[in-house]
Amino acid sequence: MHRTLLLAATAALAVSAASLGAQDKAPQANSGRPTFGADGTVQVPAFELPASALSSPEARAAQAARAKMTGGAPPNDVPIDVMRRGLEMRLAPQVAEMRKLYPVDIVDQLIDGVPTRIVKPLGRDFDNTRLLINLHGGAFSICADACALLESIPIAALGGFEVITINYRMGPEAKHPAALEDVEKVYRRLLPRHKASSIGIYGCSAGGALTAQTAAWLPKHGLPQPGAIGIFGAGGVRFMSGDSAYIAGYIDGSFPPPPKPGEVRGDMTRGYFSTAEKDDPVISPALHPEIMAKFPPALIITGTRAMDMSPAIVTNSALIKAKVPSTLIVGEGMGHCYIYQSNLPEARDAHQAIVDFFRANLK
Repeated sequence: MHRTLLLAATAALAVSAASLGAQDKAPQANSGRPTFGADGTVQVPAFELPASALSSPEARAAQAARAKMTGGAPPNDVPIDVMRRGLEMRLAPQVAEMRKLYPVDIVDQLIDGVPTRIVKPLGRDFDNTRLLINLHGGAFSICADACALLESIPIAALGGFEVITINYRMGPEAKHPAALEDVEKVYRRLLPRHKASSIGIYGCSAGGALTAQTAAWLPKHGLPQPGAIGIFGAGGVRFMSGDSAYIAGYIDGSFPPPPKPGEVRGDMTRGYFSTAEKDDPVISPALHPEIMAKFPPALIITGTRAMDMSPAIVTNSALIKAKVPSTLIVGEGMGHCYIYQSNLPEARDAHQAIVDFFRANLK
């Protein structure tokens, strides 16, 4: 027995030595193995990534359908009004499908001068003790209509909630912290008729990041934390950071990988954060333990093929370290804000998880 273990250990050491020696040589063509630079940079060989066998048949079909799609983000020189109209048109069928699956009533309303939409389940009573605030996605520059509805409709209908989705100021017309100021205005107006502990705040993509920023912002401005928050398709650090920004850039393609040194790339936020520091405690609270310790319970949702997976993981870890209750859902084979796709079982499961989370944590 001891001789077997000794032989195994000797073999393992030999393999390790051979691997270390191989790093000093030029990599063999088509070796199928990554090579590592002195600074830790990995040269990854080309490989085929099939649709995950652990994802739903619908998700695998959607992955196959991407072969017919022309993708890539629009060039940054497209006028912002053209981009906004184009995206709304593109997402209109998804919104219509979501409304068909989840019937709701939608009313526009100004709250302290901030445009909002009130979304409630259609034709039935709603929970008048709990209230949700939605902060829509769209890179802090677009998608005030479609993204707001795709995020609000299923949660209002499934949970029987009143959801107030905020059309906060965005770039290029506004800069940070304009969106936070709008969220604060609406939140202040809601507090007299709702306890903070009965209010939940959530969003996806830019809205998920803004939700994390809001949890950092409110205590600094003398306001109580909401009862719970949902950070979806984002984290409490800036986008395009961590491993997932690179991995998703090459295997998902919805967003390009981070720029190489010296490469000039357009700003999706259209200058919204141009005067801000990326590691500021409000913009990247997950980098500041003292800020995270003040967060309310959080639900974080990302996907294995999403560029936001690293920010989500880092945020979840920071909350756990701060002893704040945090639940992380990582959708297998899922990309950025997969909750927008009502035809996916994974999205419908996430919708139910969101509803259950807020029911459990809002008092």
